[in-house]
Amino acid sequence: MRRQLNSPAMPGQHGIQIDQIERLLHGAGTDWDRRAHRFAVLAEAAAHSALSRSWRTRRPRGADPQVFEAWVELCRGRWAGRMEDAPATAECCRRAAAAVPDDPTPWVVLLGILRLTRAESREVFAVWHEVTARDPWNREAHLHMLRYLSPEECGSRSSQLDFVHAVRASVPATAPAVGVELTALVDEHTRIAARGGVEALLVRRQWENNRAATALETALAGWPRPGHLRHAAALADLNLLAFAMVQAGRVRECADAFGLIGDTVTAWPWTLDGDPLDRFGYWRSRALT
Repeated sequence: MRRQLNSPAMPGQHGIQIDQIERLLHGAGTDWDRRAHRFAVLAEAAAHSALSRSWRTRRPRGADPQVFEAWVELCRGRWAGRMEDAPATAECCRRAAAAVPDDPTPWVVLLGILRLTRAESREVFAVWHEVTARDPWNREAHLHMLRYLSPEECGSRSSQLDFVHAVRASVPATAPAVGVELTALVDEHTRIAARGGVEALLVRRQWENNRAATALETALAGWPRPGHLRHAAALADLNLLAFAMVQAGRVRECADAFGLIGDTVTAWPWTLDGDPLDRFGYWRSRALT
């Protein structure tokens, strides 16, 4: 489906694609994690086309078309660094949330919009609470908050660490948000490397401190076991673990993670080191030989 959305549309193809998207979302039911993952993947693939507008025109009162169009606009805003009409897109989310009050997905997209527009923390946390009241371990929402609280966005290193500590203390071992701490560590690795100088040369030492080493050991003990991670973005988190182990100089220890990943390579975080497919292939061969 993603490949079809990335291809140039043929006359009349939007109708077929809309039917397929509706079936995929309906198939997720109230599995909010899988539903949000499908929205995210499909919206990114459709962001270069007019598909979201076609769906909204076809079903102007439907909640899913409004959420999809808002998510597409959010993807475009991320690429451009700004949104064309953030208030209107946010209003789409609020209308969808009113129509489907149990669904956290409209609130997840709204959280992403507020993050991108650097909204005030009071407004952001209000939406965060709406998401977690419906889906306590929503992966997308946790990643939005992690980055919003970073020193690069609207927070600080201490506020981000406080958030990570709170999540680590309560997140179940197989929850969709289980990768929050490892994501924070990779972000920190990237932050240090970007500074240059002596710090960048010694960046691998970051992975030797107690916090990072413990996070890696915890993830390594469970994540690579077949069937342990069952959330929709499990392979993305396994890519994250493999990348972190590479950066820590522990390539041989992540052979099981590479084995489970197979050929499902995620752009992030491998793109931090160059071409994702090239970097992944290189390190997988090192881990498995």
